[in-house]
Amino acid sequence: MSDHLSRRDFCATAVVSLLASTSSVKAGGKKYDPGASDTEIKLGQTVPHSGPGSLYGVLGRVGEAYFHMINEQGGINGRKVTFLTLDDAYSAPKCVEATRRLVEQEEVLALFGSLGTAPQTAVHKYLNAKGVPQLLLNTGASKWNDPKNYKWTMAGLPLYPTEARILAKHVLSVKPDAKVGILYQNDDFGRDFLGPFKKVLADAGGKAKVIMEQTYDLSDPTVDSQVINLSSSGADVFYNISTGKASSQSIRKVAELGWKPLQLLSAGSTGRSILKAAGLENAKDIVAIRYAKEAGPGRWEKDKDVMAFETLRAKYLPNVDRDNTIAYAGYGQAATMTEILRRCGDDLTRGNVLKQASTLAGFHSPFFLDDINYSYTPDDYSPIKTLYISIFDGKDWQITDKRFTE
Repeated sequence: MSDHLSRRDFCATAVVSLLASTSSVKAGGKKYDPGASDTEIKLGQTVPHSGPGSLYGVLGRVGEAYFHMINEQGGINGRKVTFLTLDDAYSAPKCVEATRRLVEQEEVLALFGSLGTAPQTAVHKYLNAKGVPQLLLNTGASKWNDPKNYKWTMAGLPLYPTEARILAKHVLSVKPDAKVGILYQNDDFGRDFLGPFKKVLADAGGKAKVIMEQTYDLSDPTVDSQVINLSSSGADVFYNISTGKASSQSIRKVAELGWKPLQLLSAGSTGRSILKAAGLENAKDIVAIRYAKEAGPGRWEKDKDVMAFETLRAKYLPNVDRDNTIAYAGYGQAATMTEILRRCGDDLTRGNVLKQASTLAGFHSPFFLDDINYSYTPDDYSPIKTLYISIFDGKDWQITDKRFTE
């Protein structure tokens, strides 16, 4: 089978079932909202299948493959899943257009696994006004943890403030008198980490302090001057809240300067492509958080969950690399969405989908480390509260036995 299941062929089962009406339907003890019937459950997603973020399009392809497998096994509670993954090119306007199509034309029961803070912010109010679940988002922005005002939206990644607080606790445990210099992206992403990190240090009431902050904009050609300023400040801890090329540039510049701080790196910038651009040897001893396994050869190759993903990949997506961790993450989210729907039983209303998602605390995703589980409750949408400290050894990330739980 080709690595990209045809959307037309994959969704052909949809023609055999009528679209649900715009209000809940009860039938013989069963309850349905749009996107659900006796034979079908319809789900949607928007991710960048094209454009500069197209490497994340594999999230949609692995979702197609996963639900194809589920349908071959009889579906979820006897219902086949129709999964529609649309291209938003990581563009807010395109995300709005695609999301409206999923809700108003395709009439999906729920959306899950959509990607990006900016695109998902553009449809945040719309989906909540419509009462359509926006679940397992591939973004960790703190705004998604607002069940009082936006109860239909839930993140799928550790929240950025959770990560920041745990890194701050690590600093306090190894350098109680730390002098911290921070580089951060001058936007909501950077500030989501900055404030919580500083608060943990301040609340500790000890000697650890932030002595300098430097910002950069995404349009800046380099961050060299900011790193030079931080290295001259006397800081012995460098918290690097950056993304993409800025992460690579800053790691490389620290090495060029001969500066030897304890380096902390935001988890979204720990990928091998970023570290290779910096020089793997320059990234040695950098600290970051960890909560998930990796696919492919190596430490987890014989892990049962990694092997199950590999079986799916080999059968349906042979052109996707074995060690594609983005694809493995998508596999874990599809498995989690399947569990939510399984728990719904015959009450396939949007309200019950939300109820099952928001009471998922204790469920283990096959993507997670063995002792990590979801932590959602109806009053707290933090997806994951337990994280490990990991250290890059110059070749790979080594997970320590240092485990923090908020």
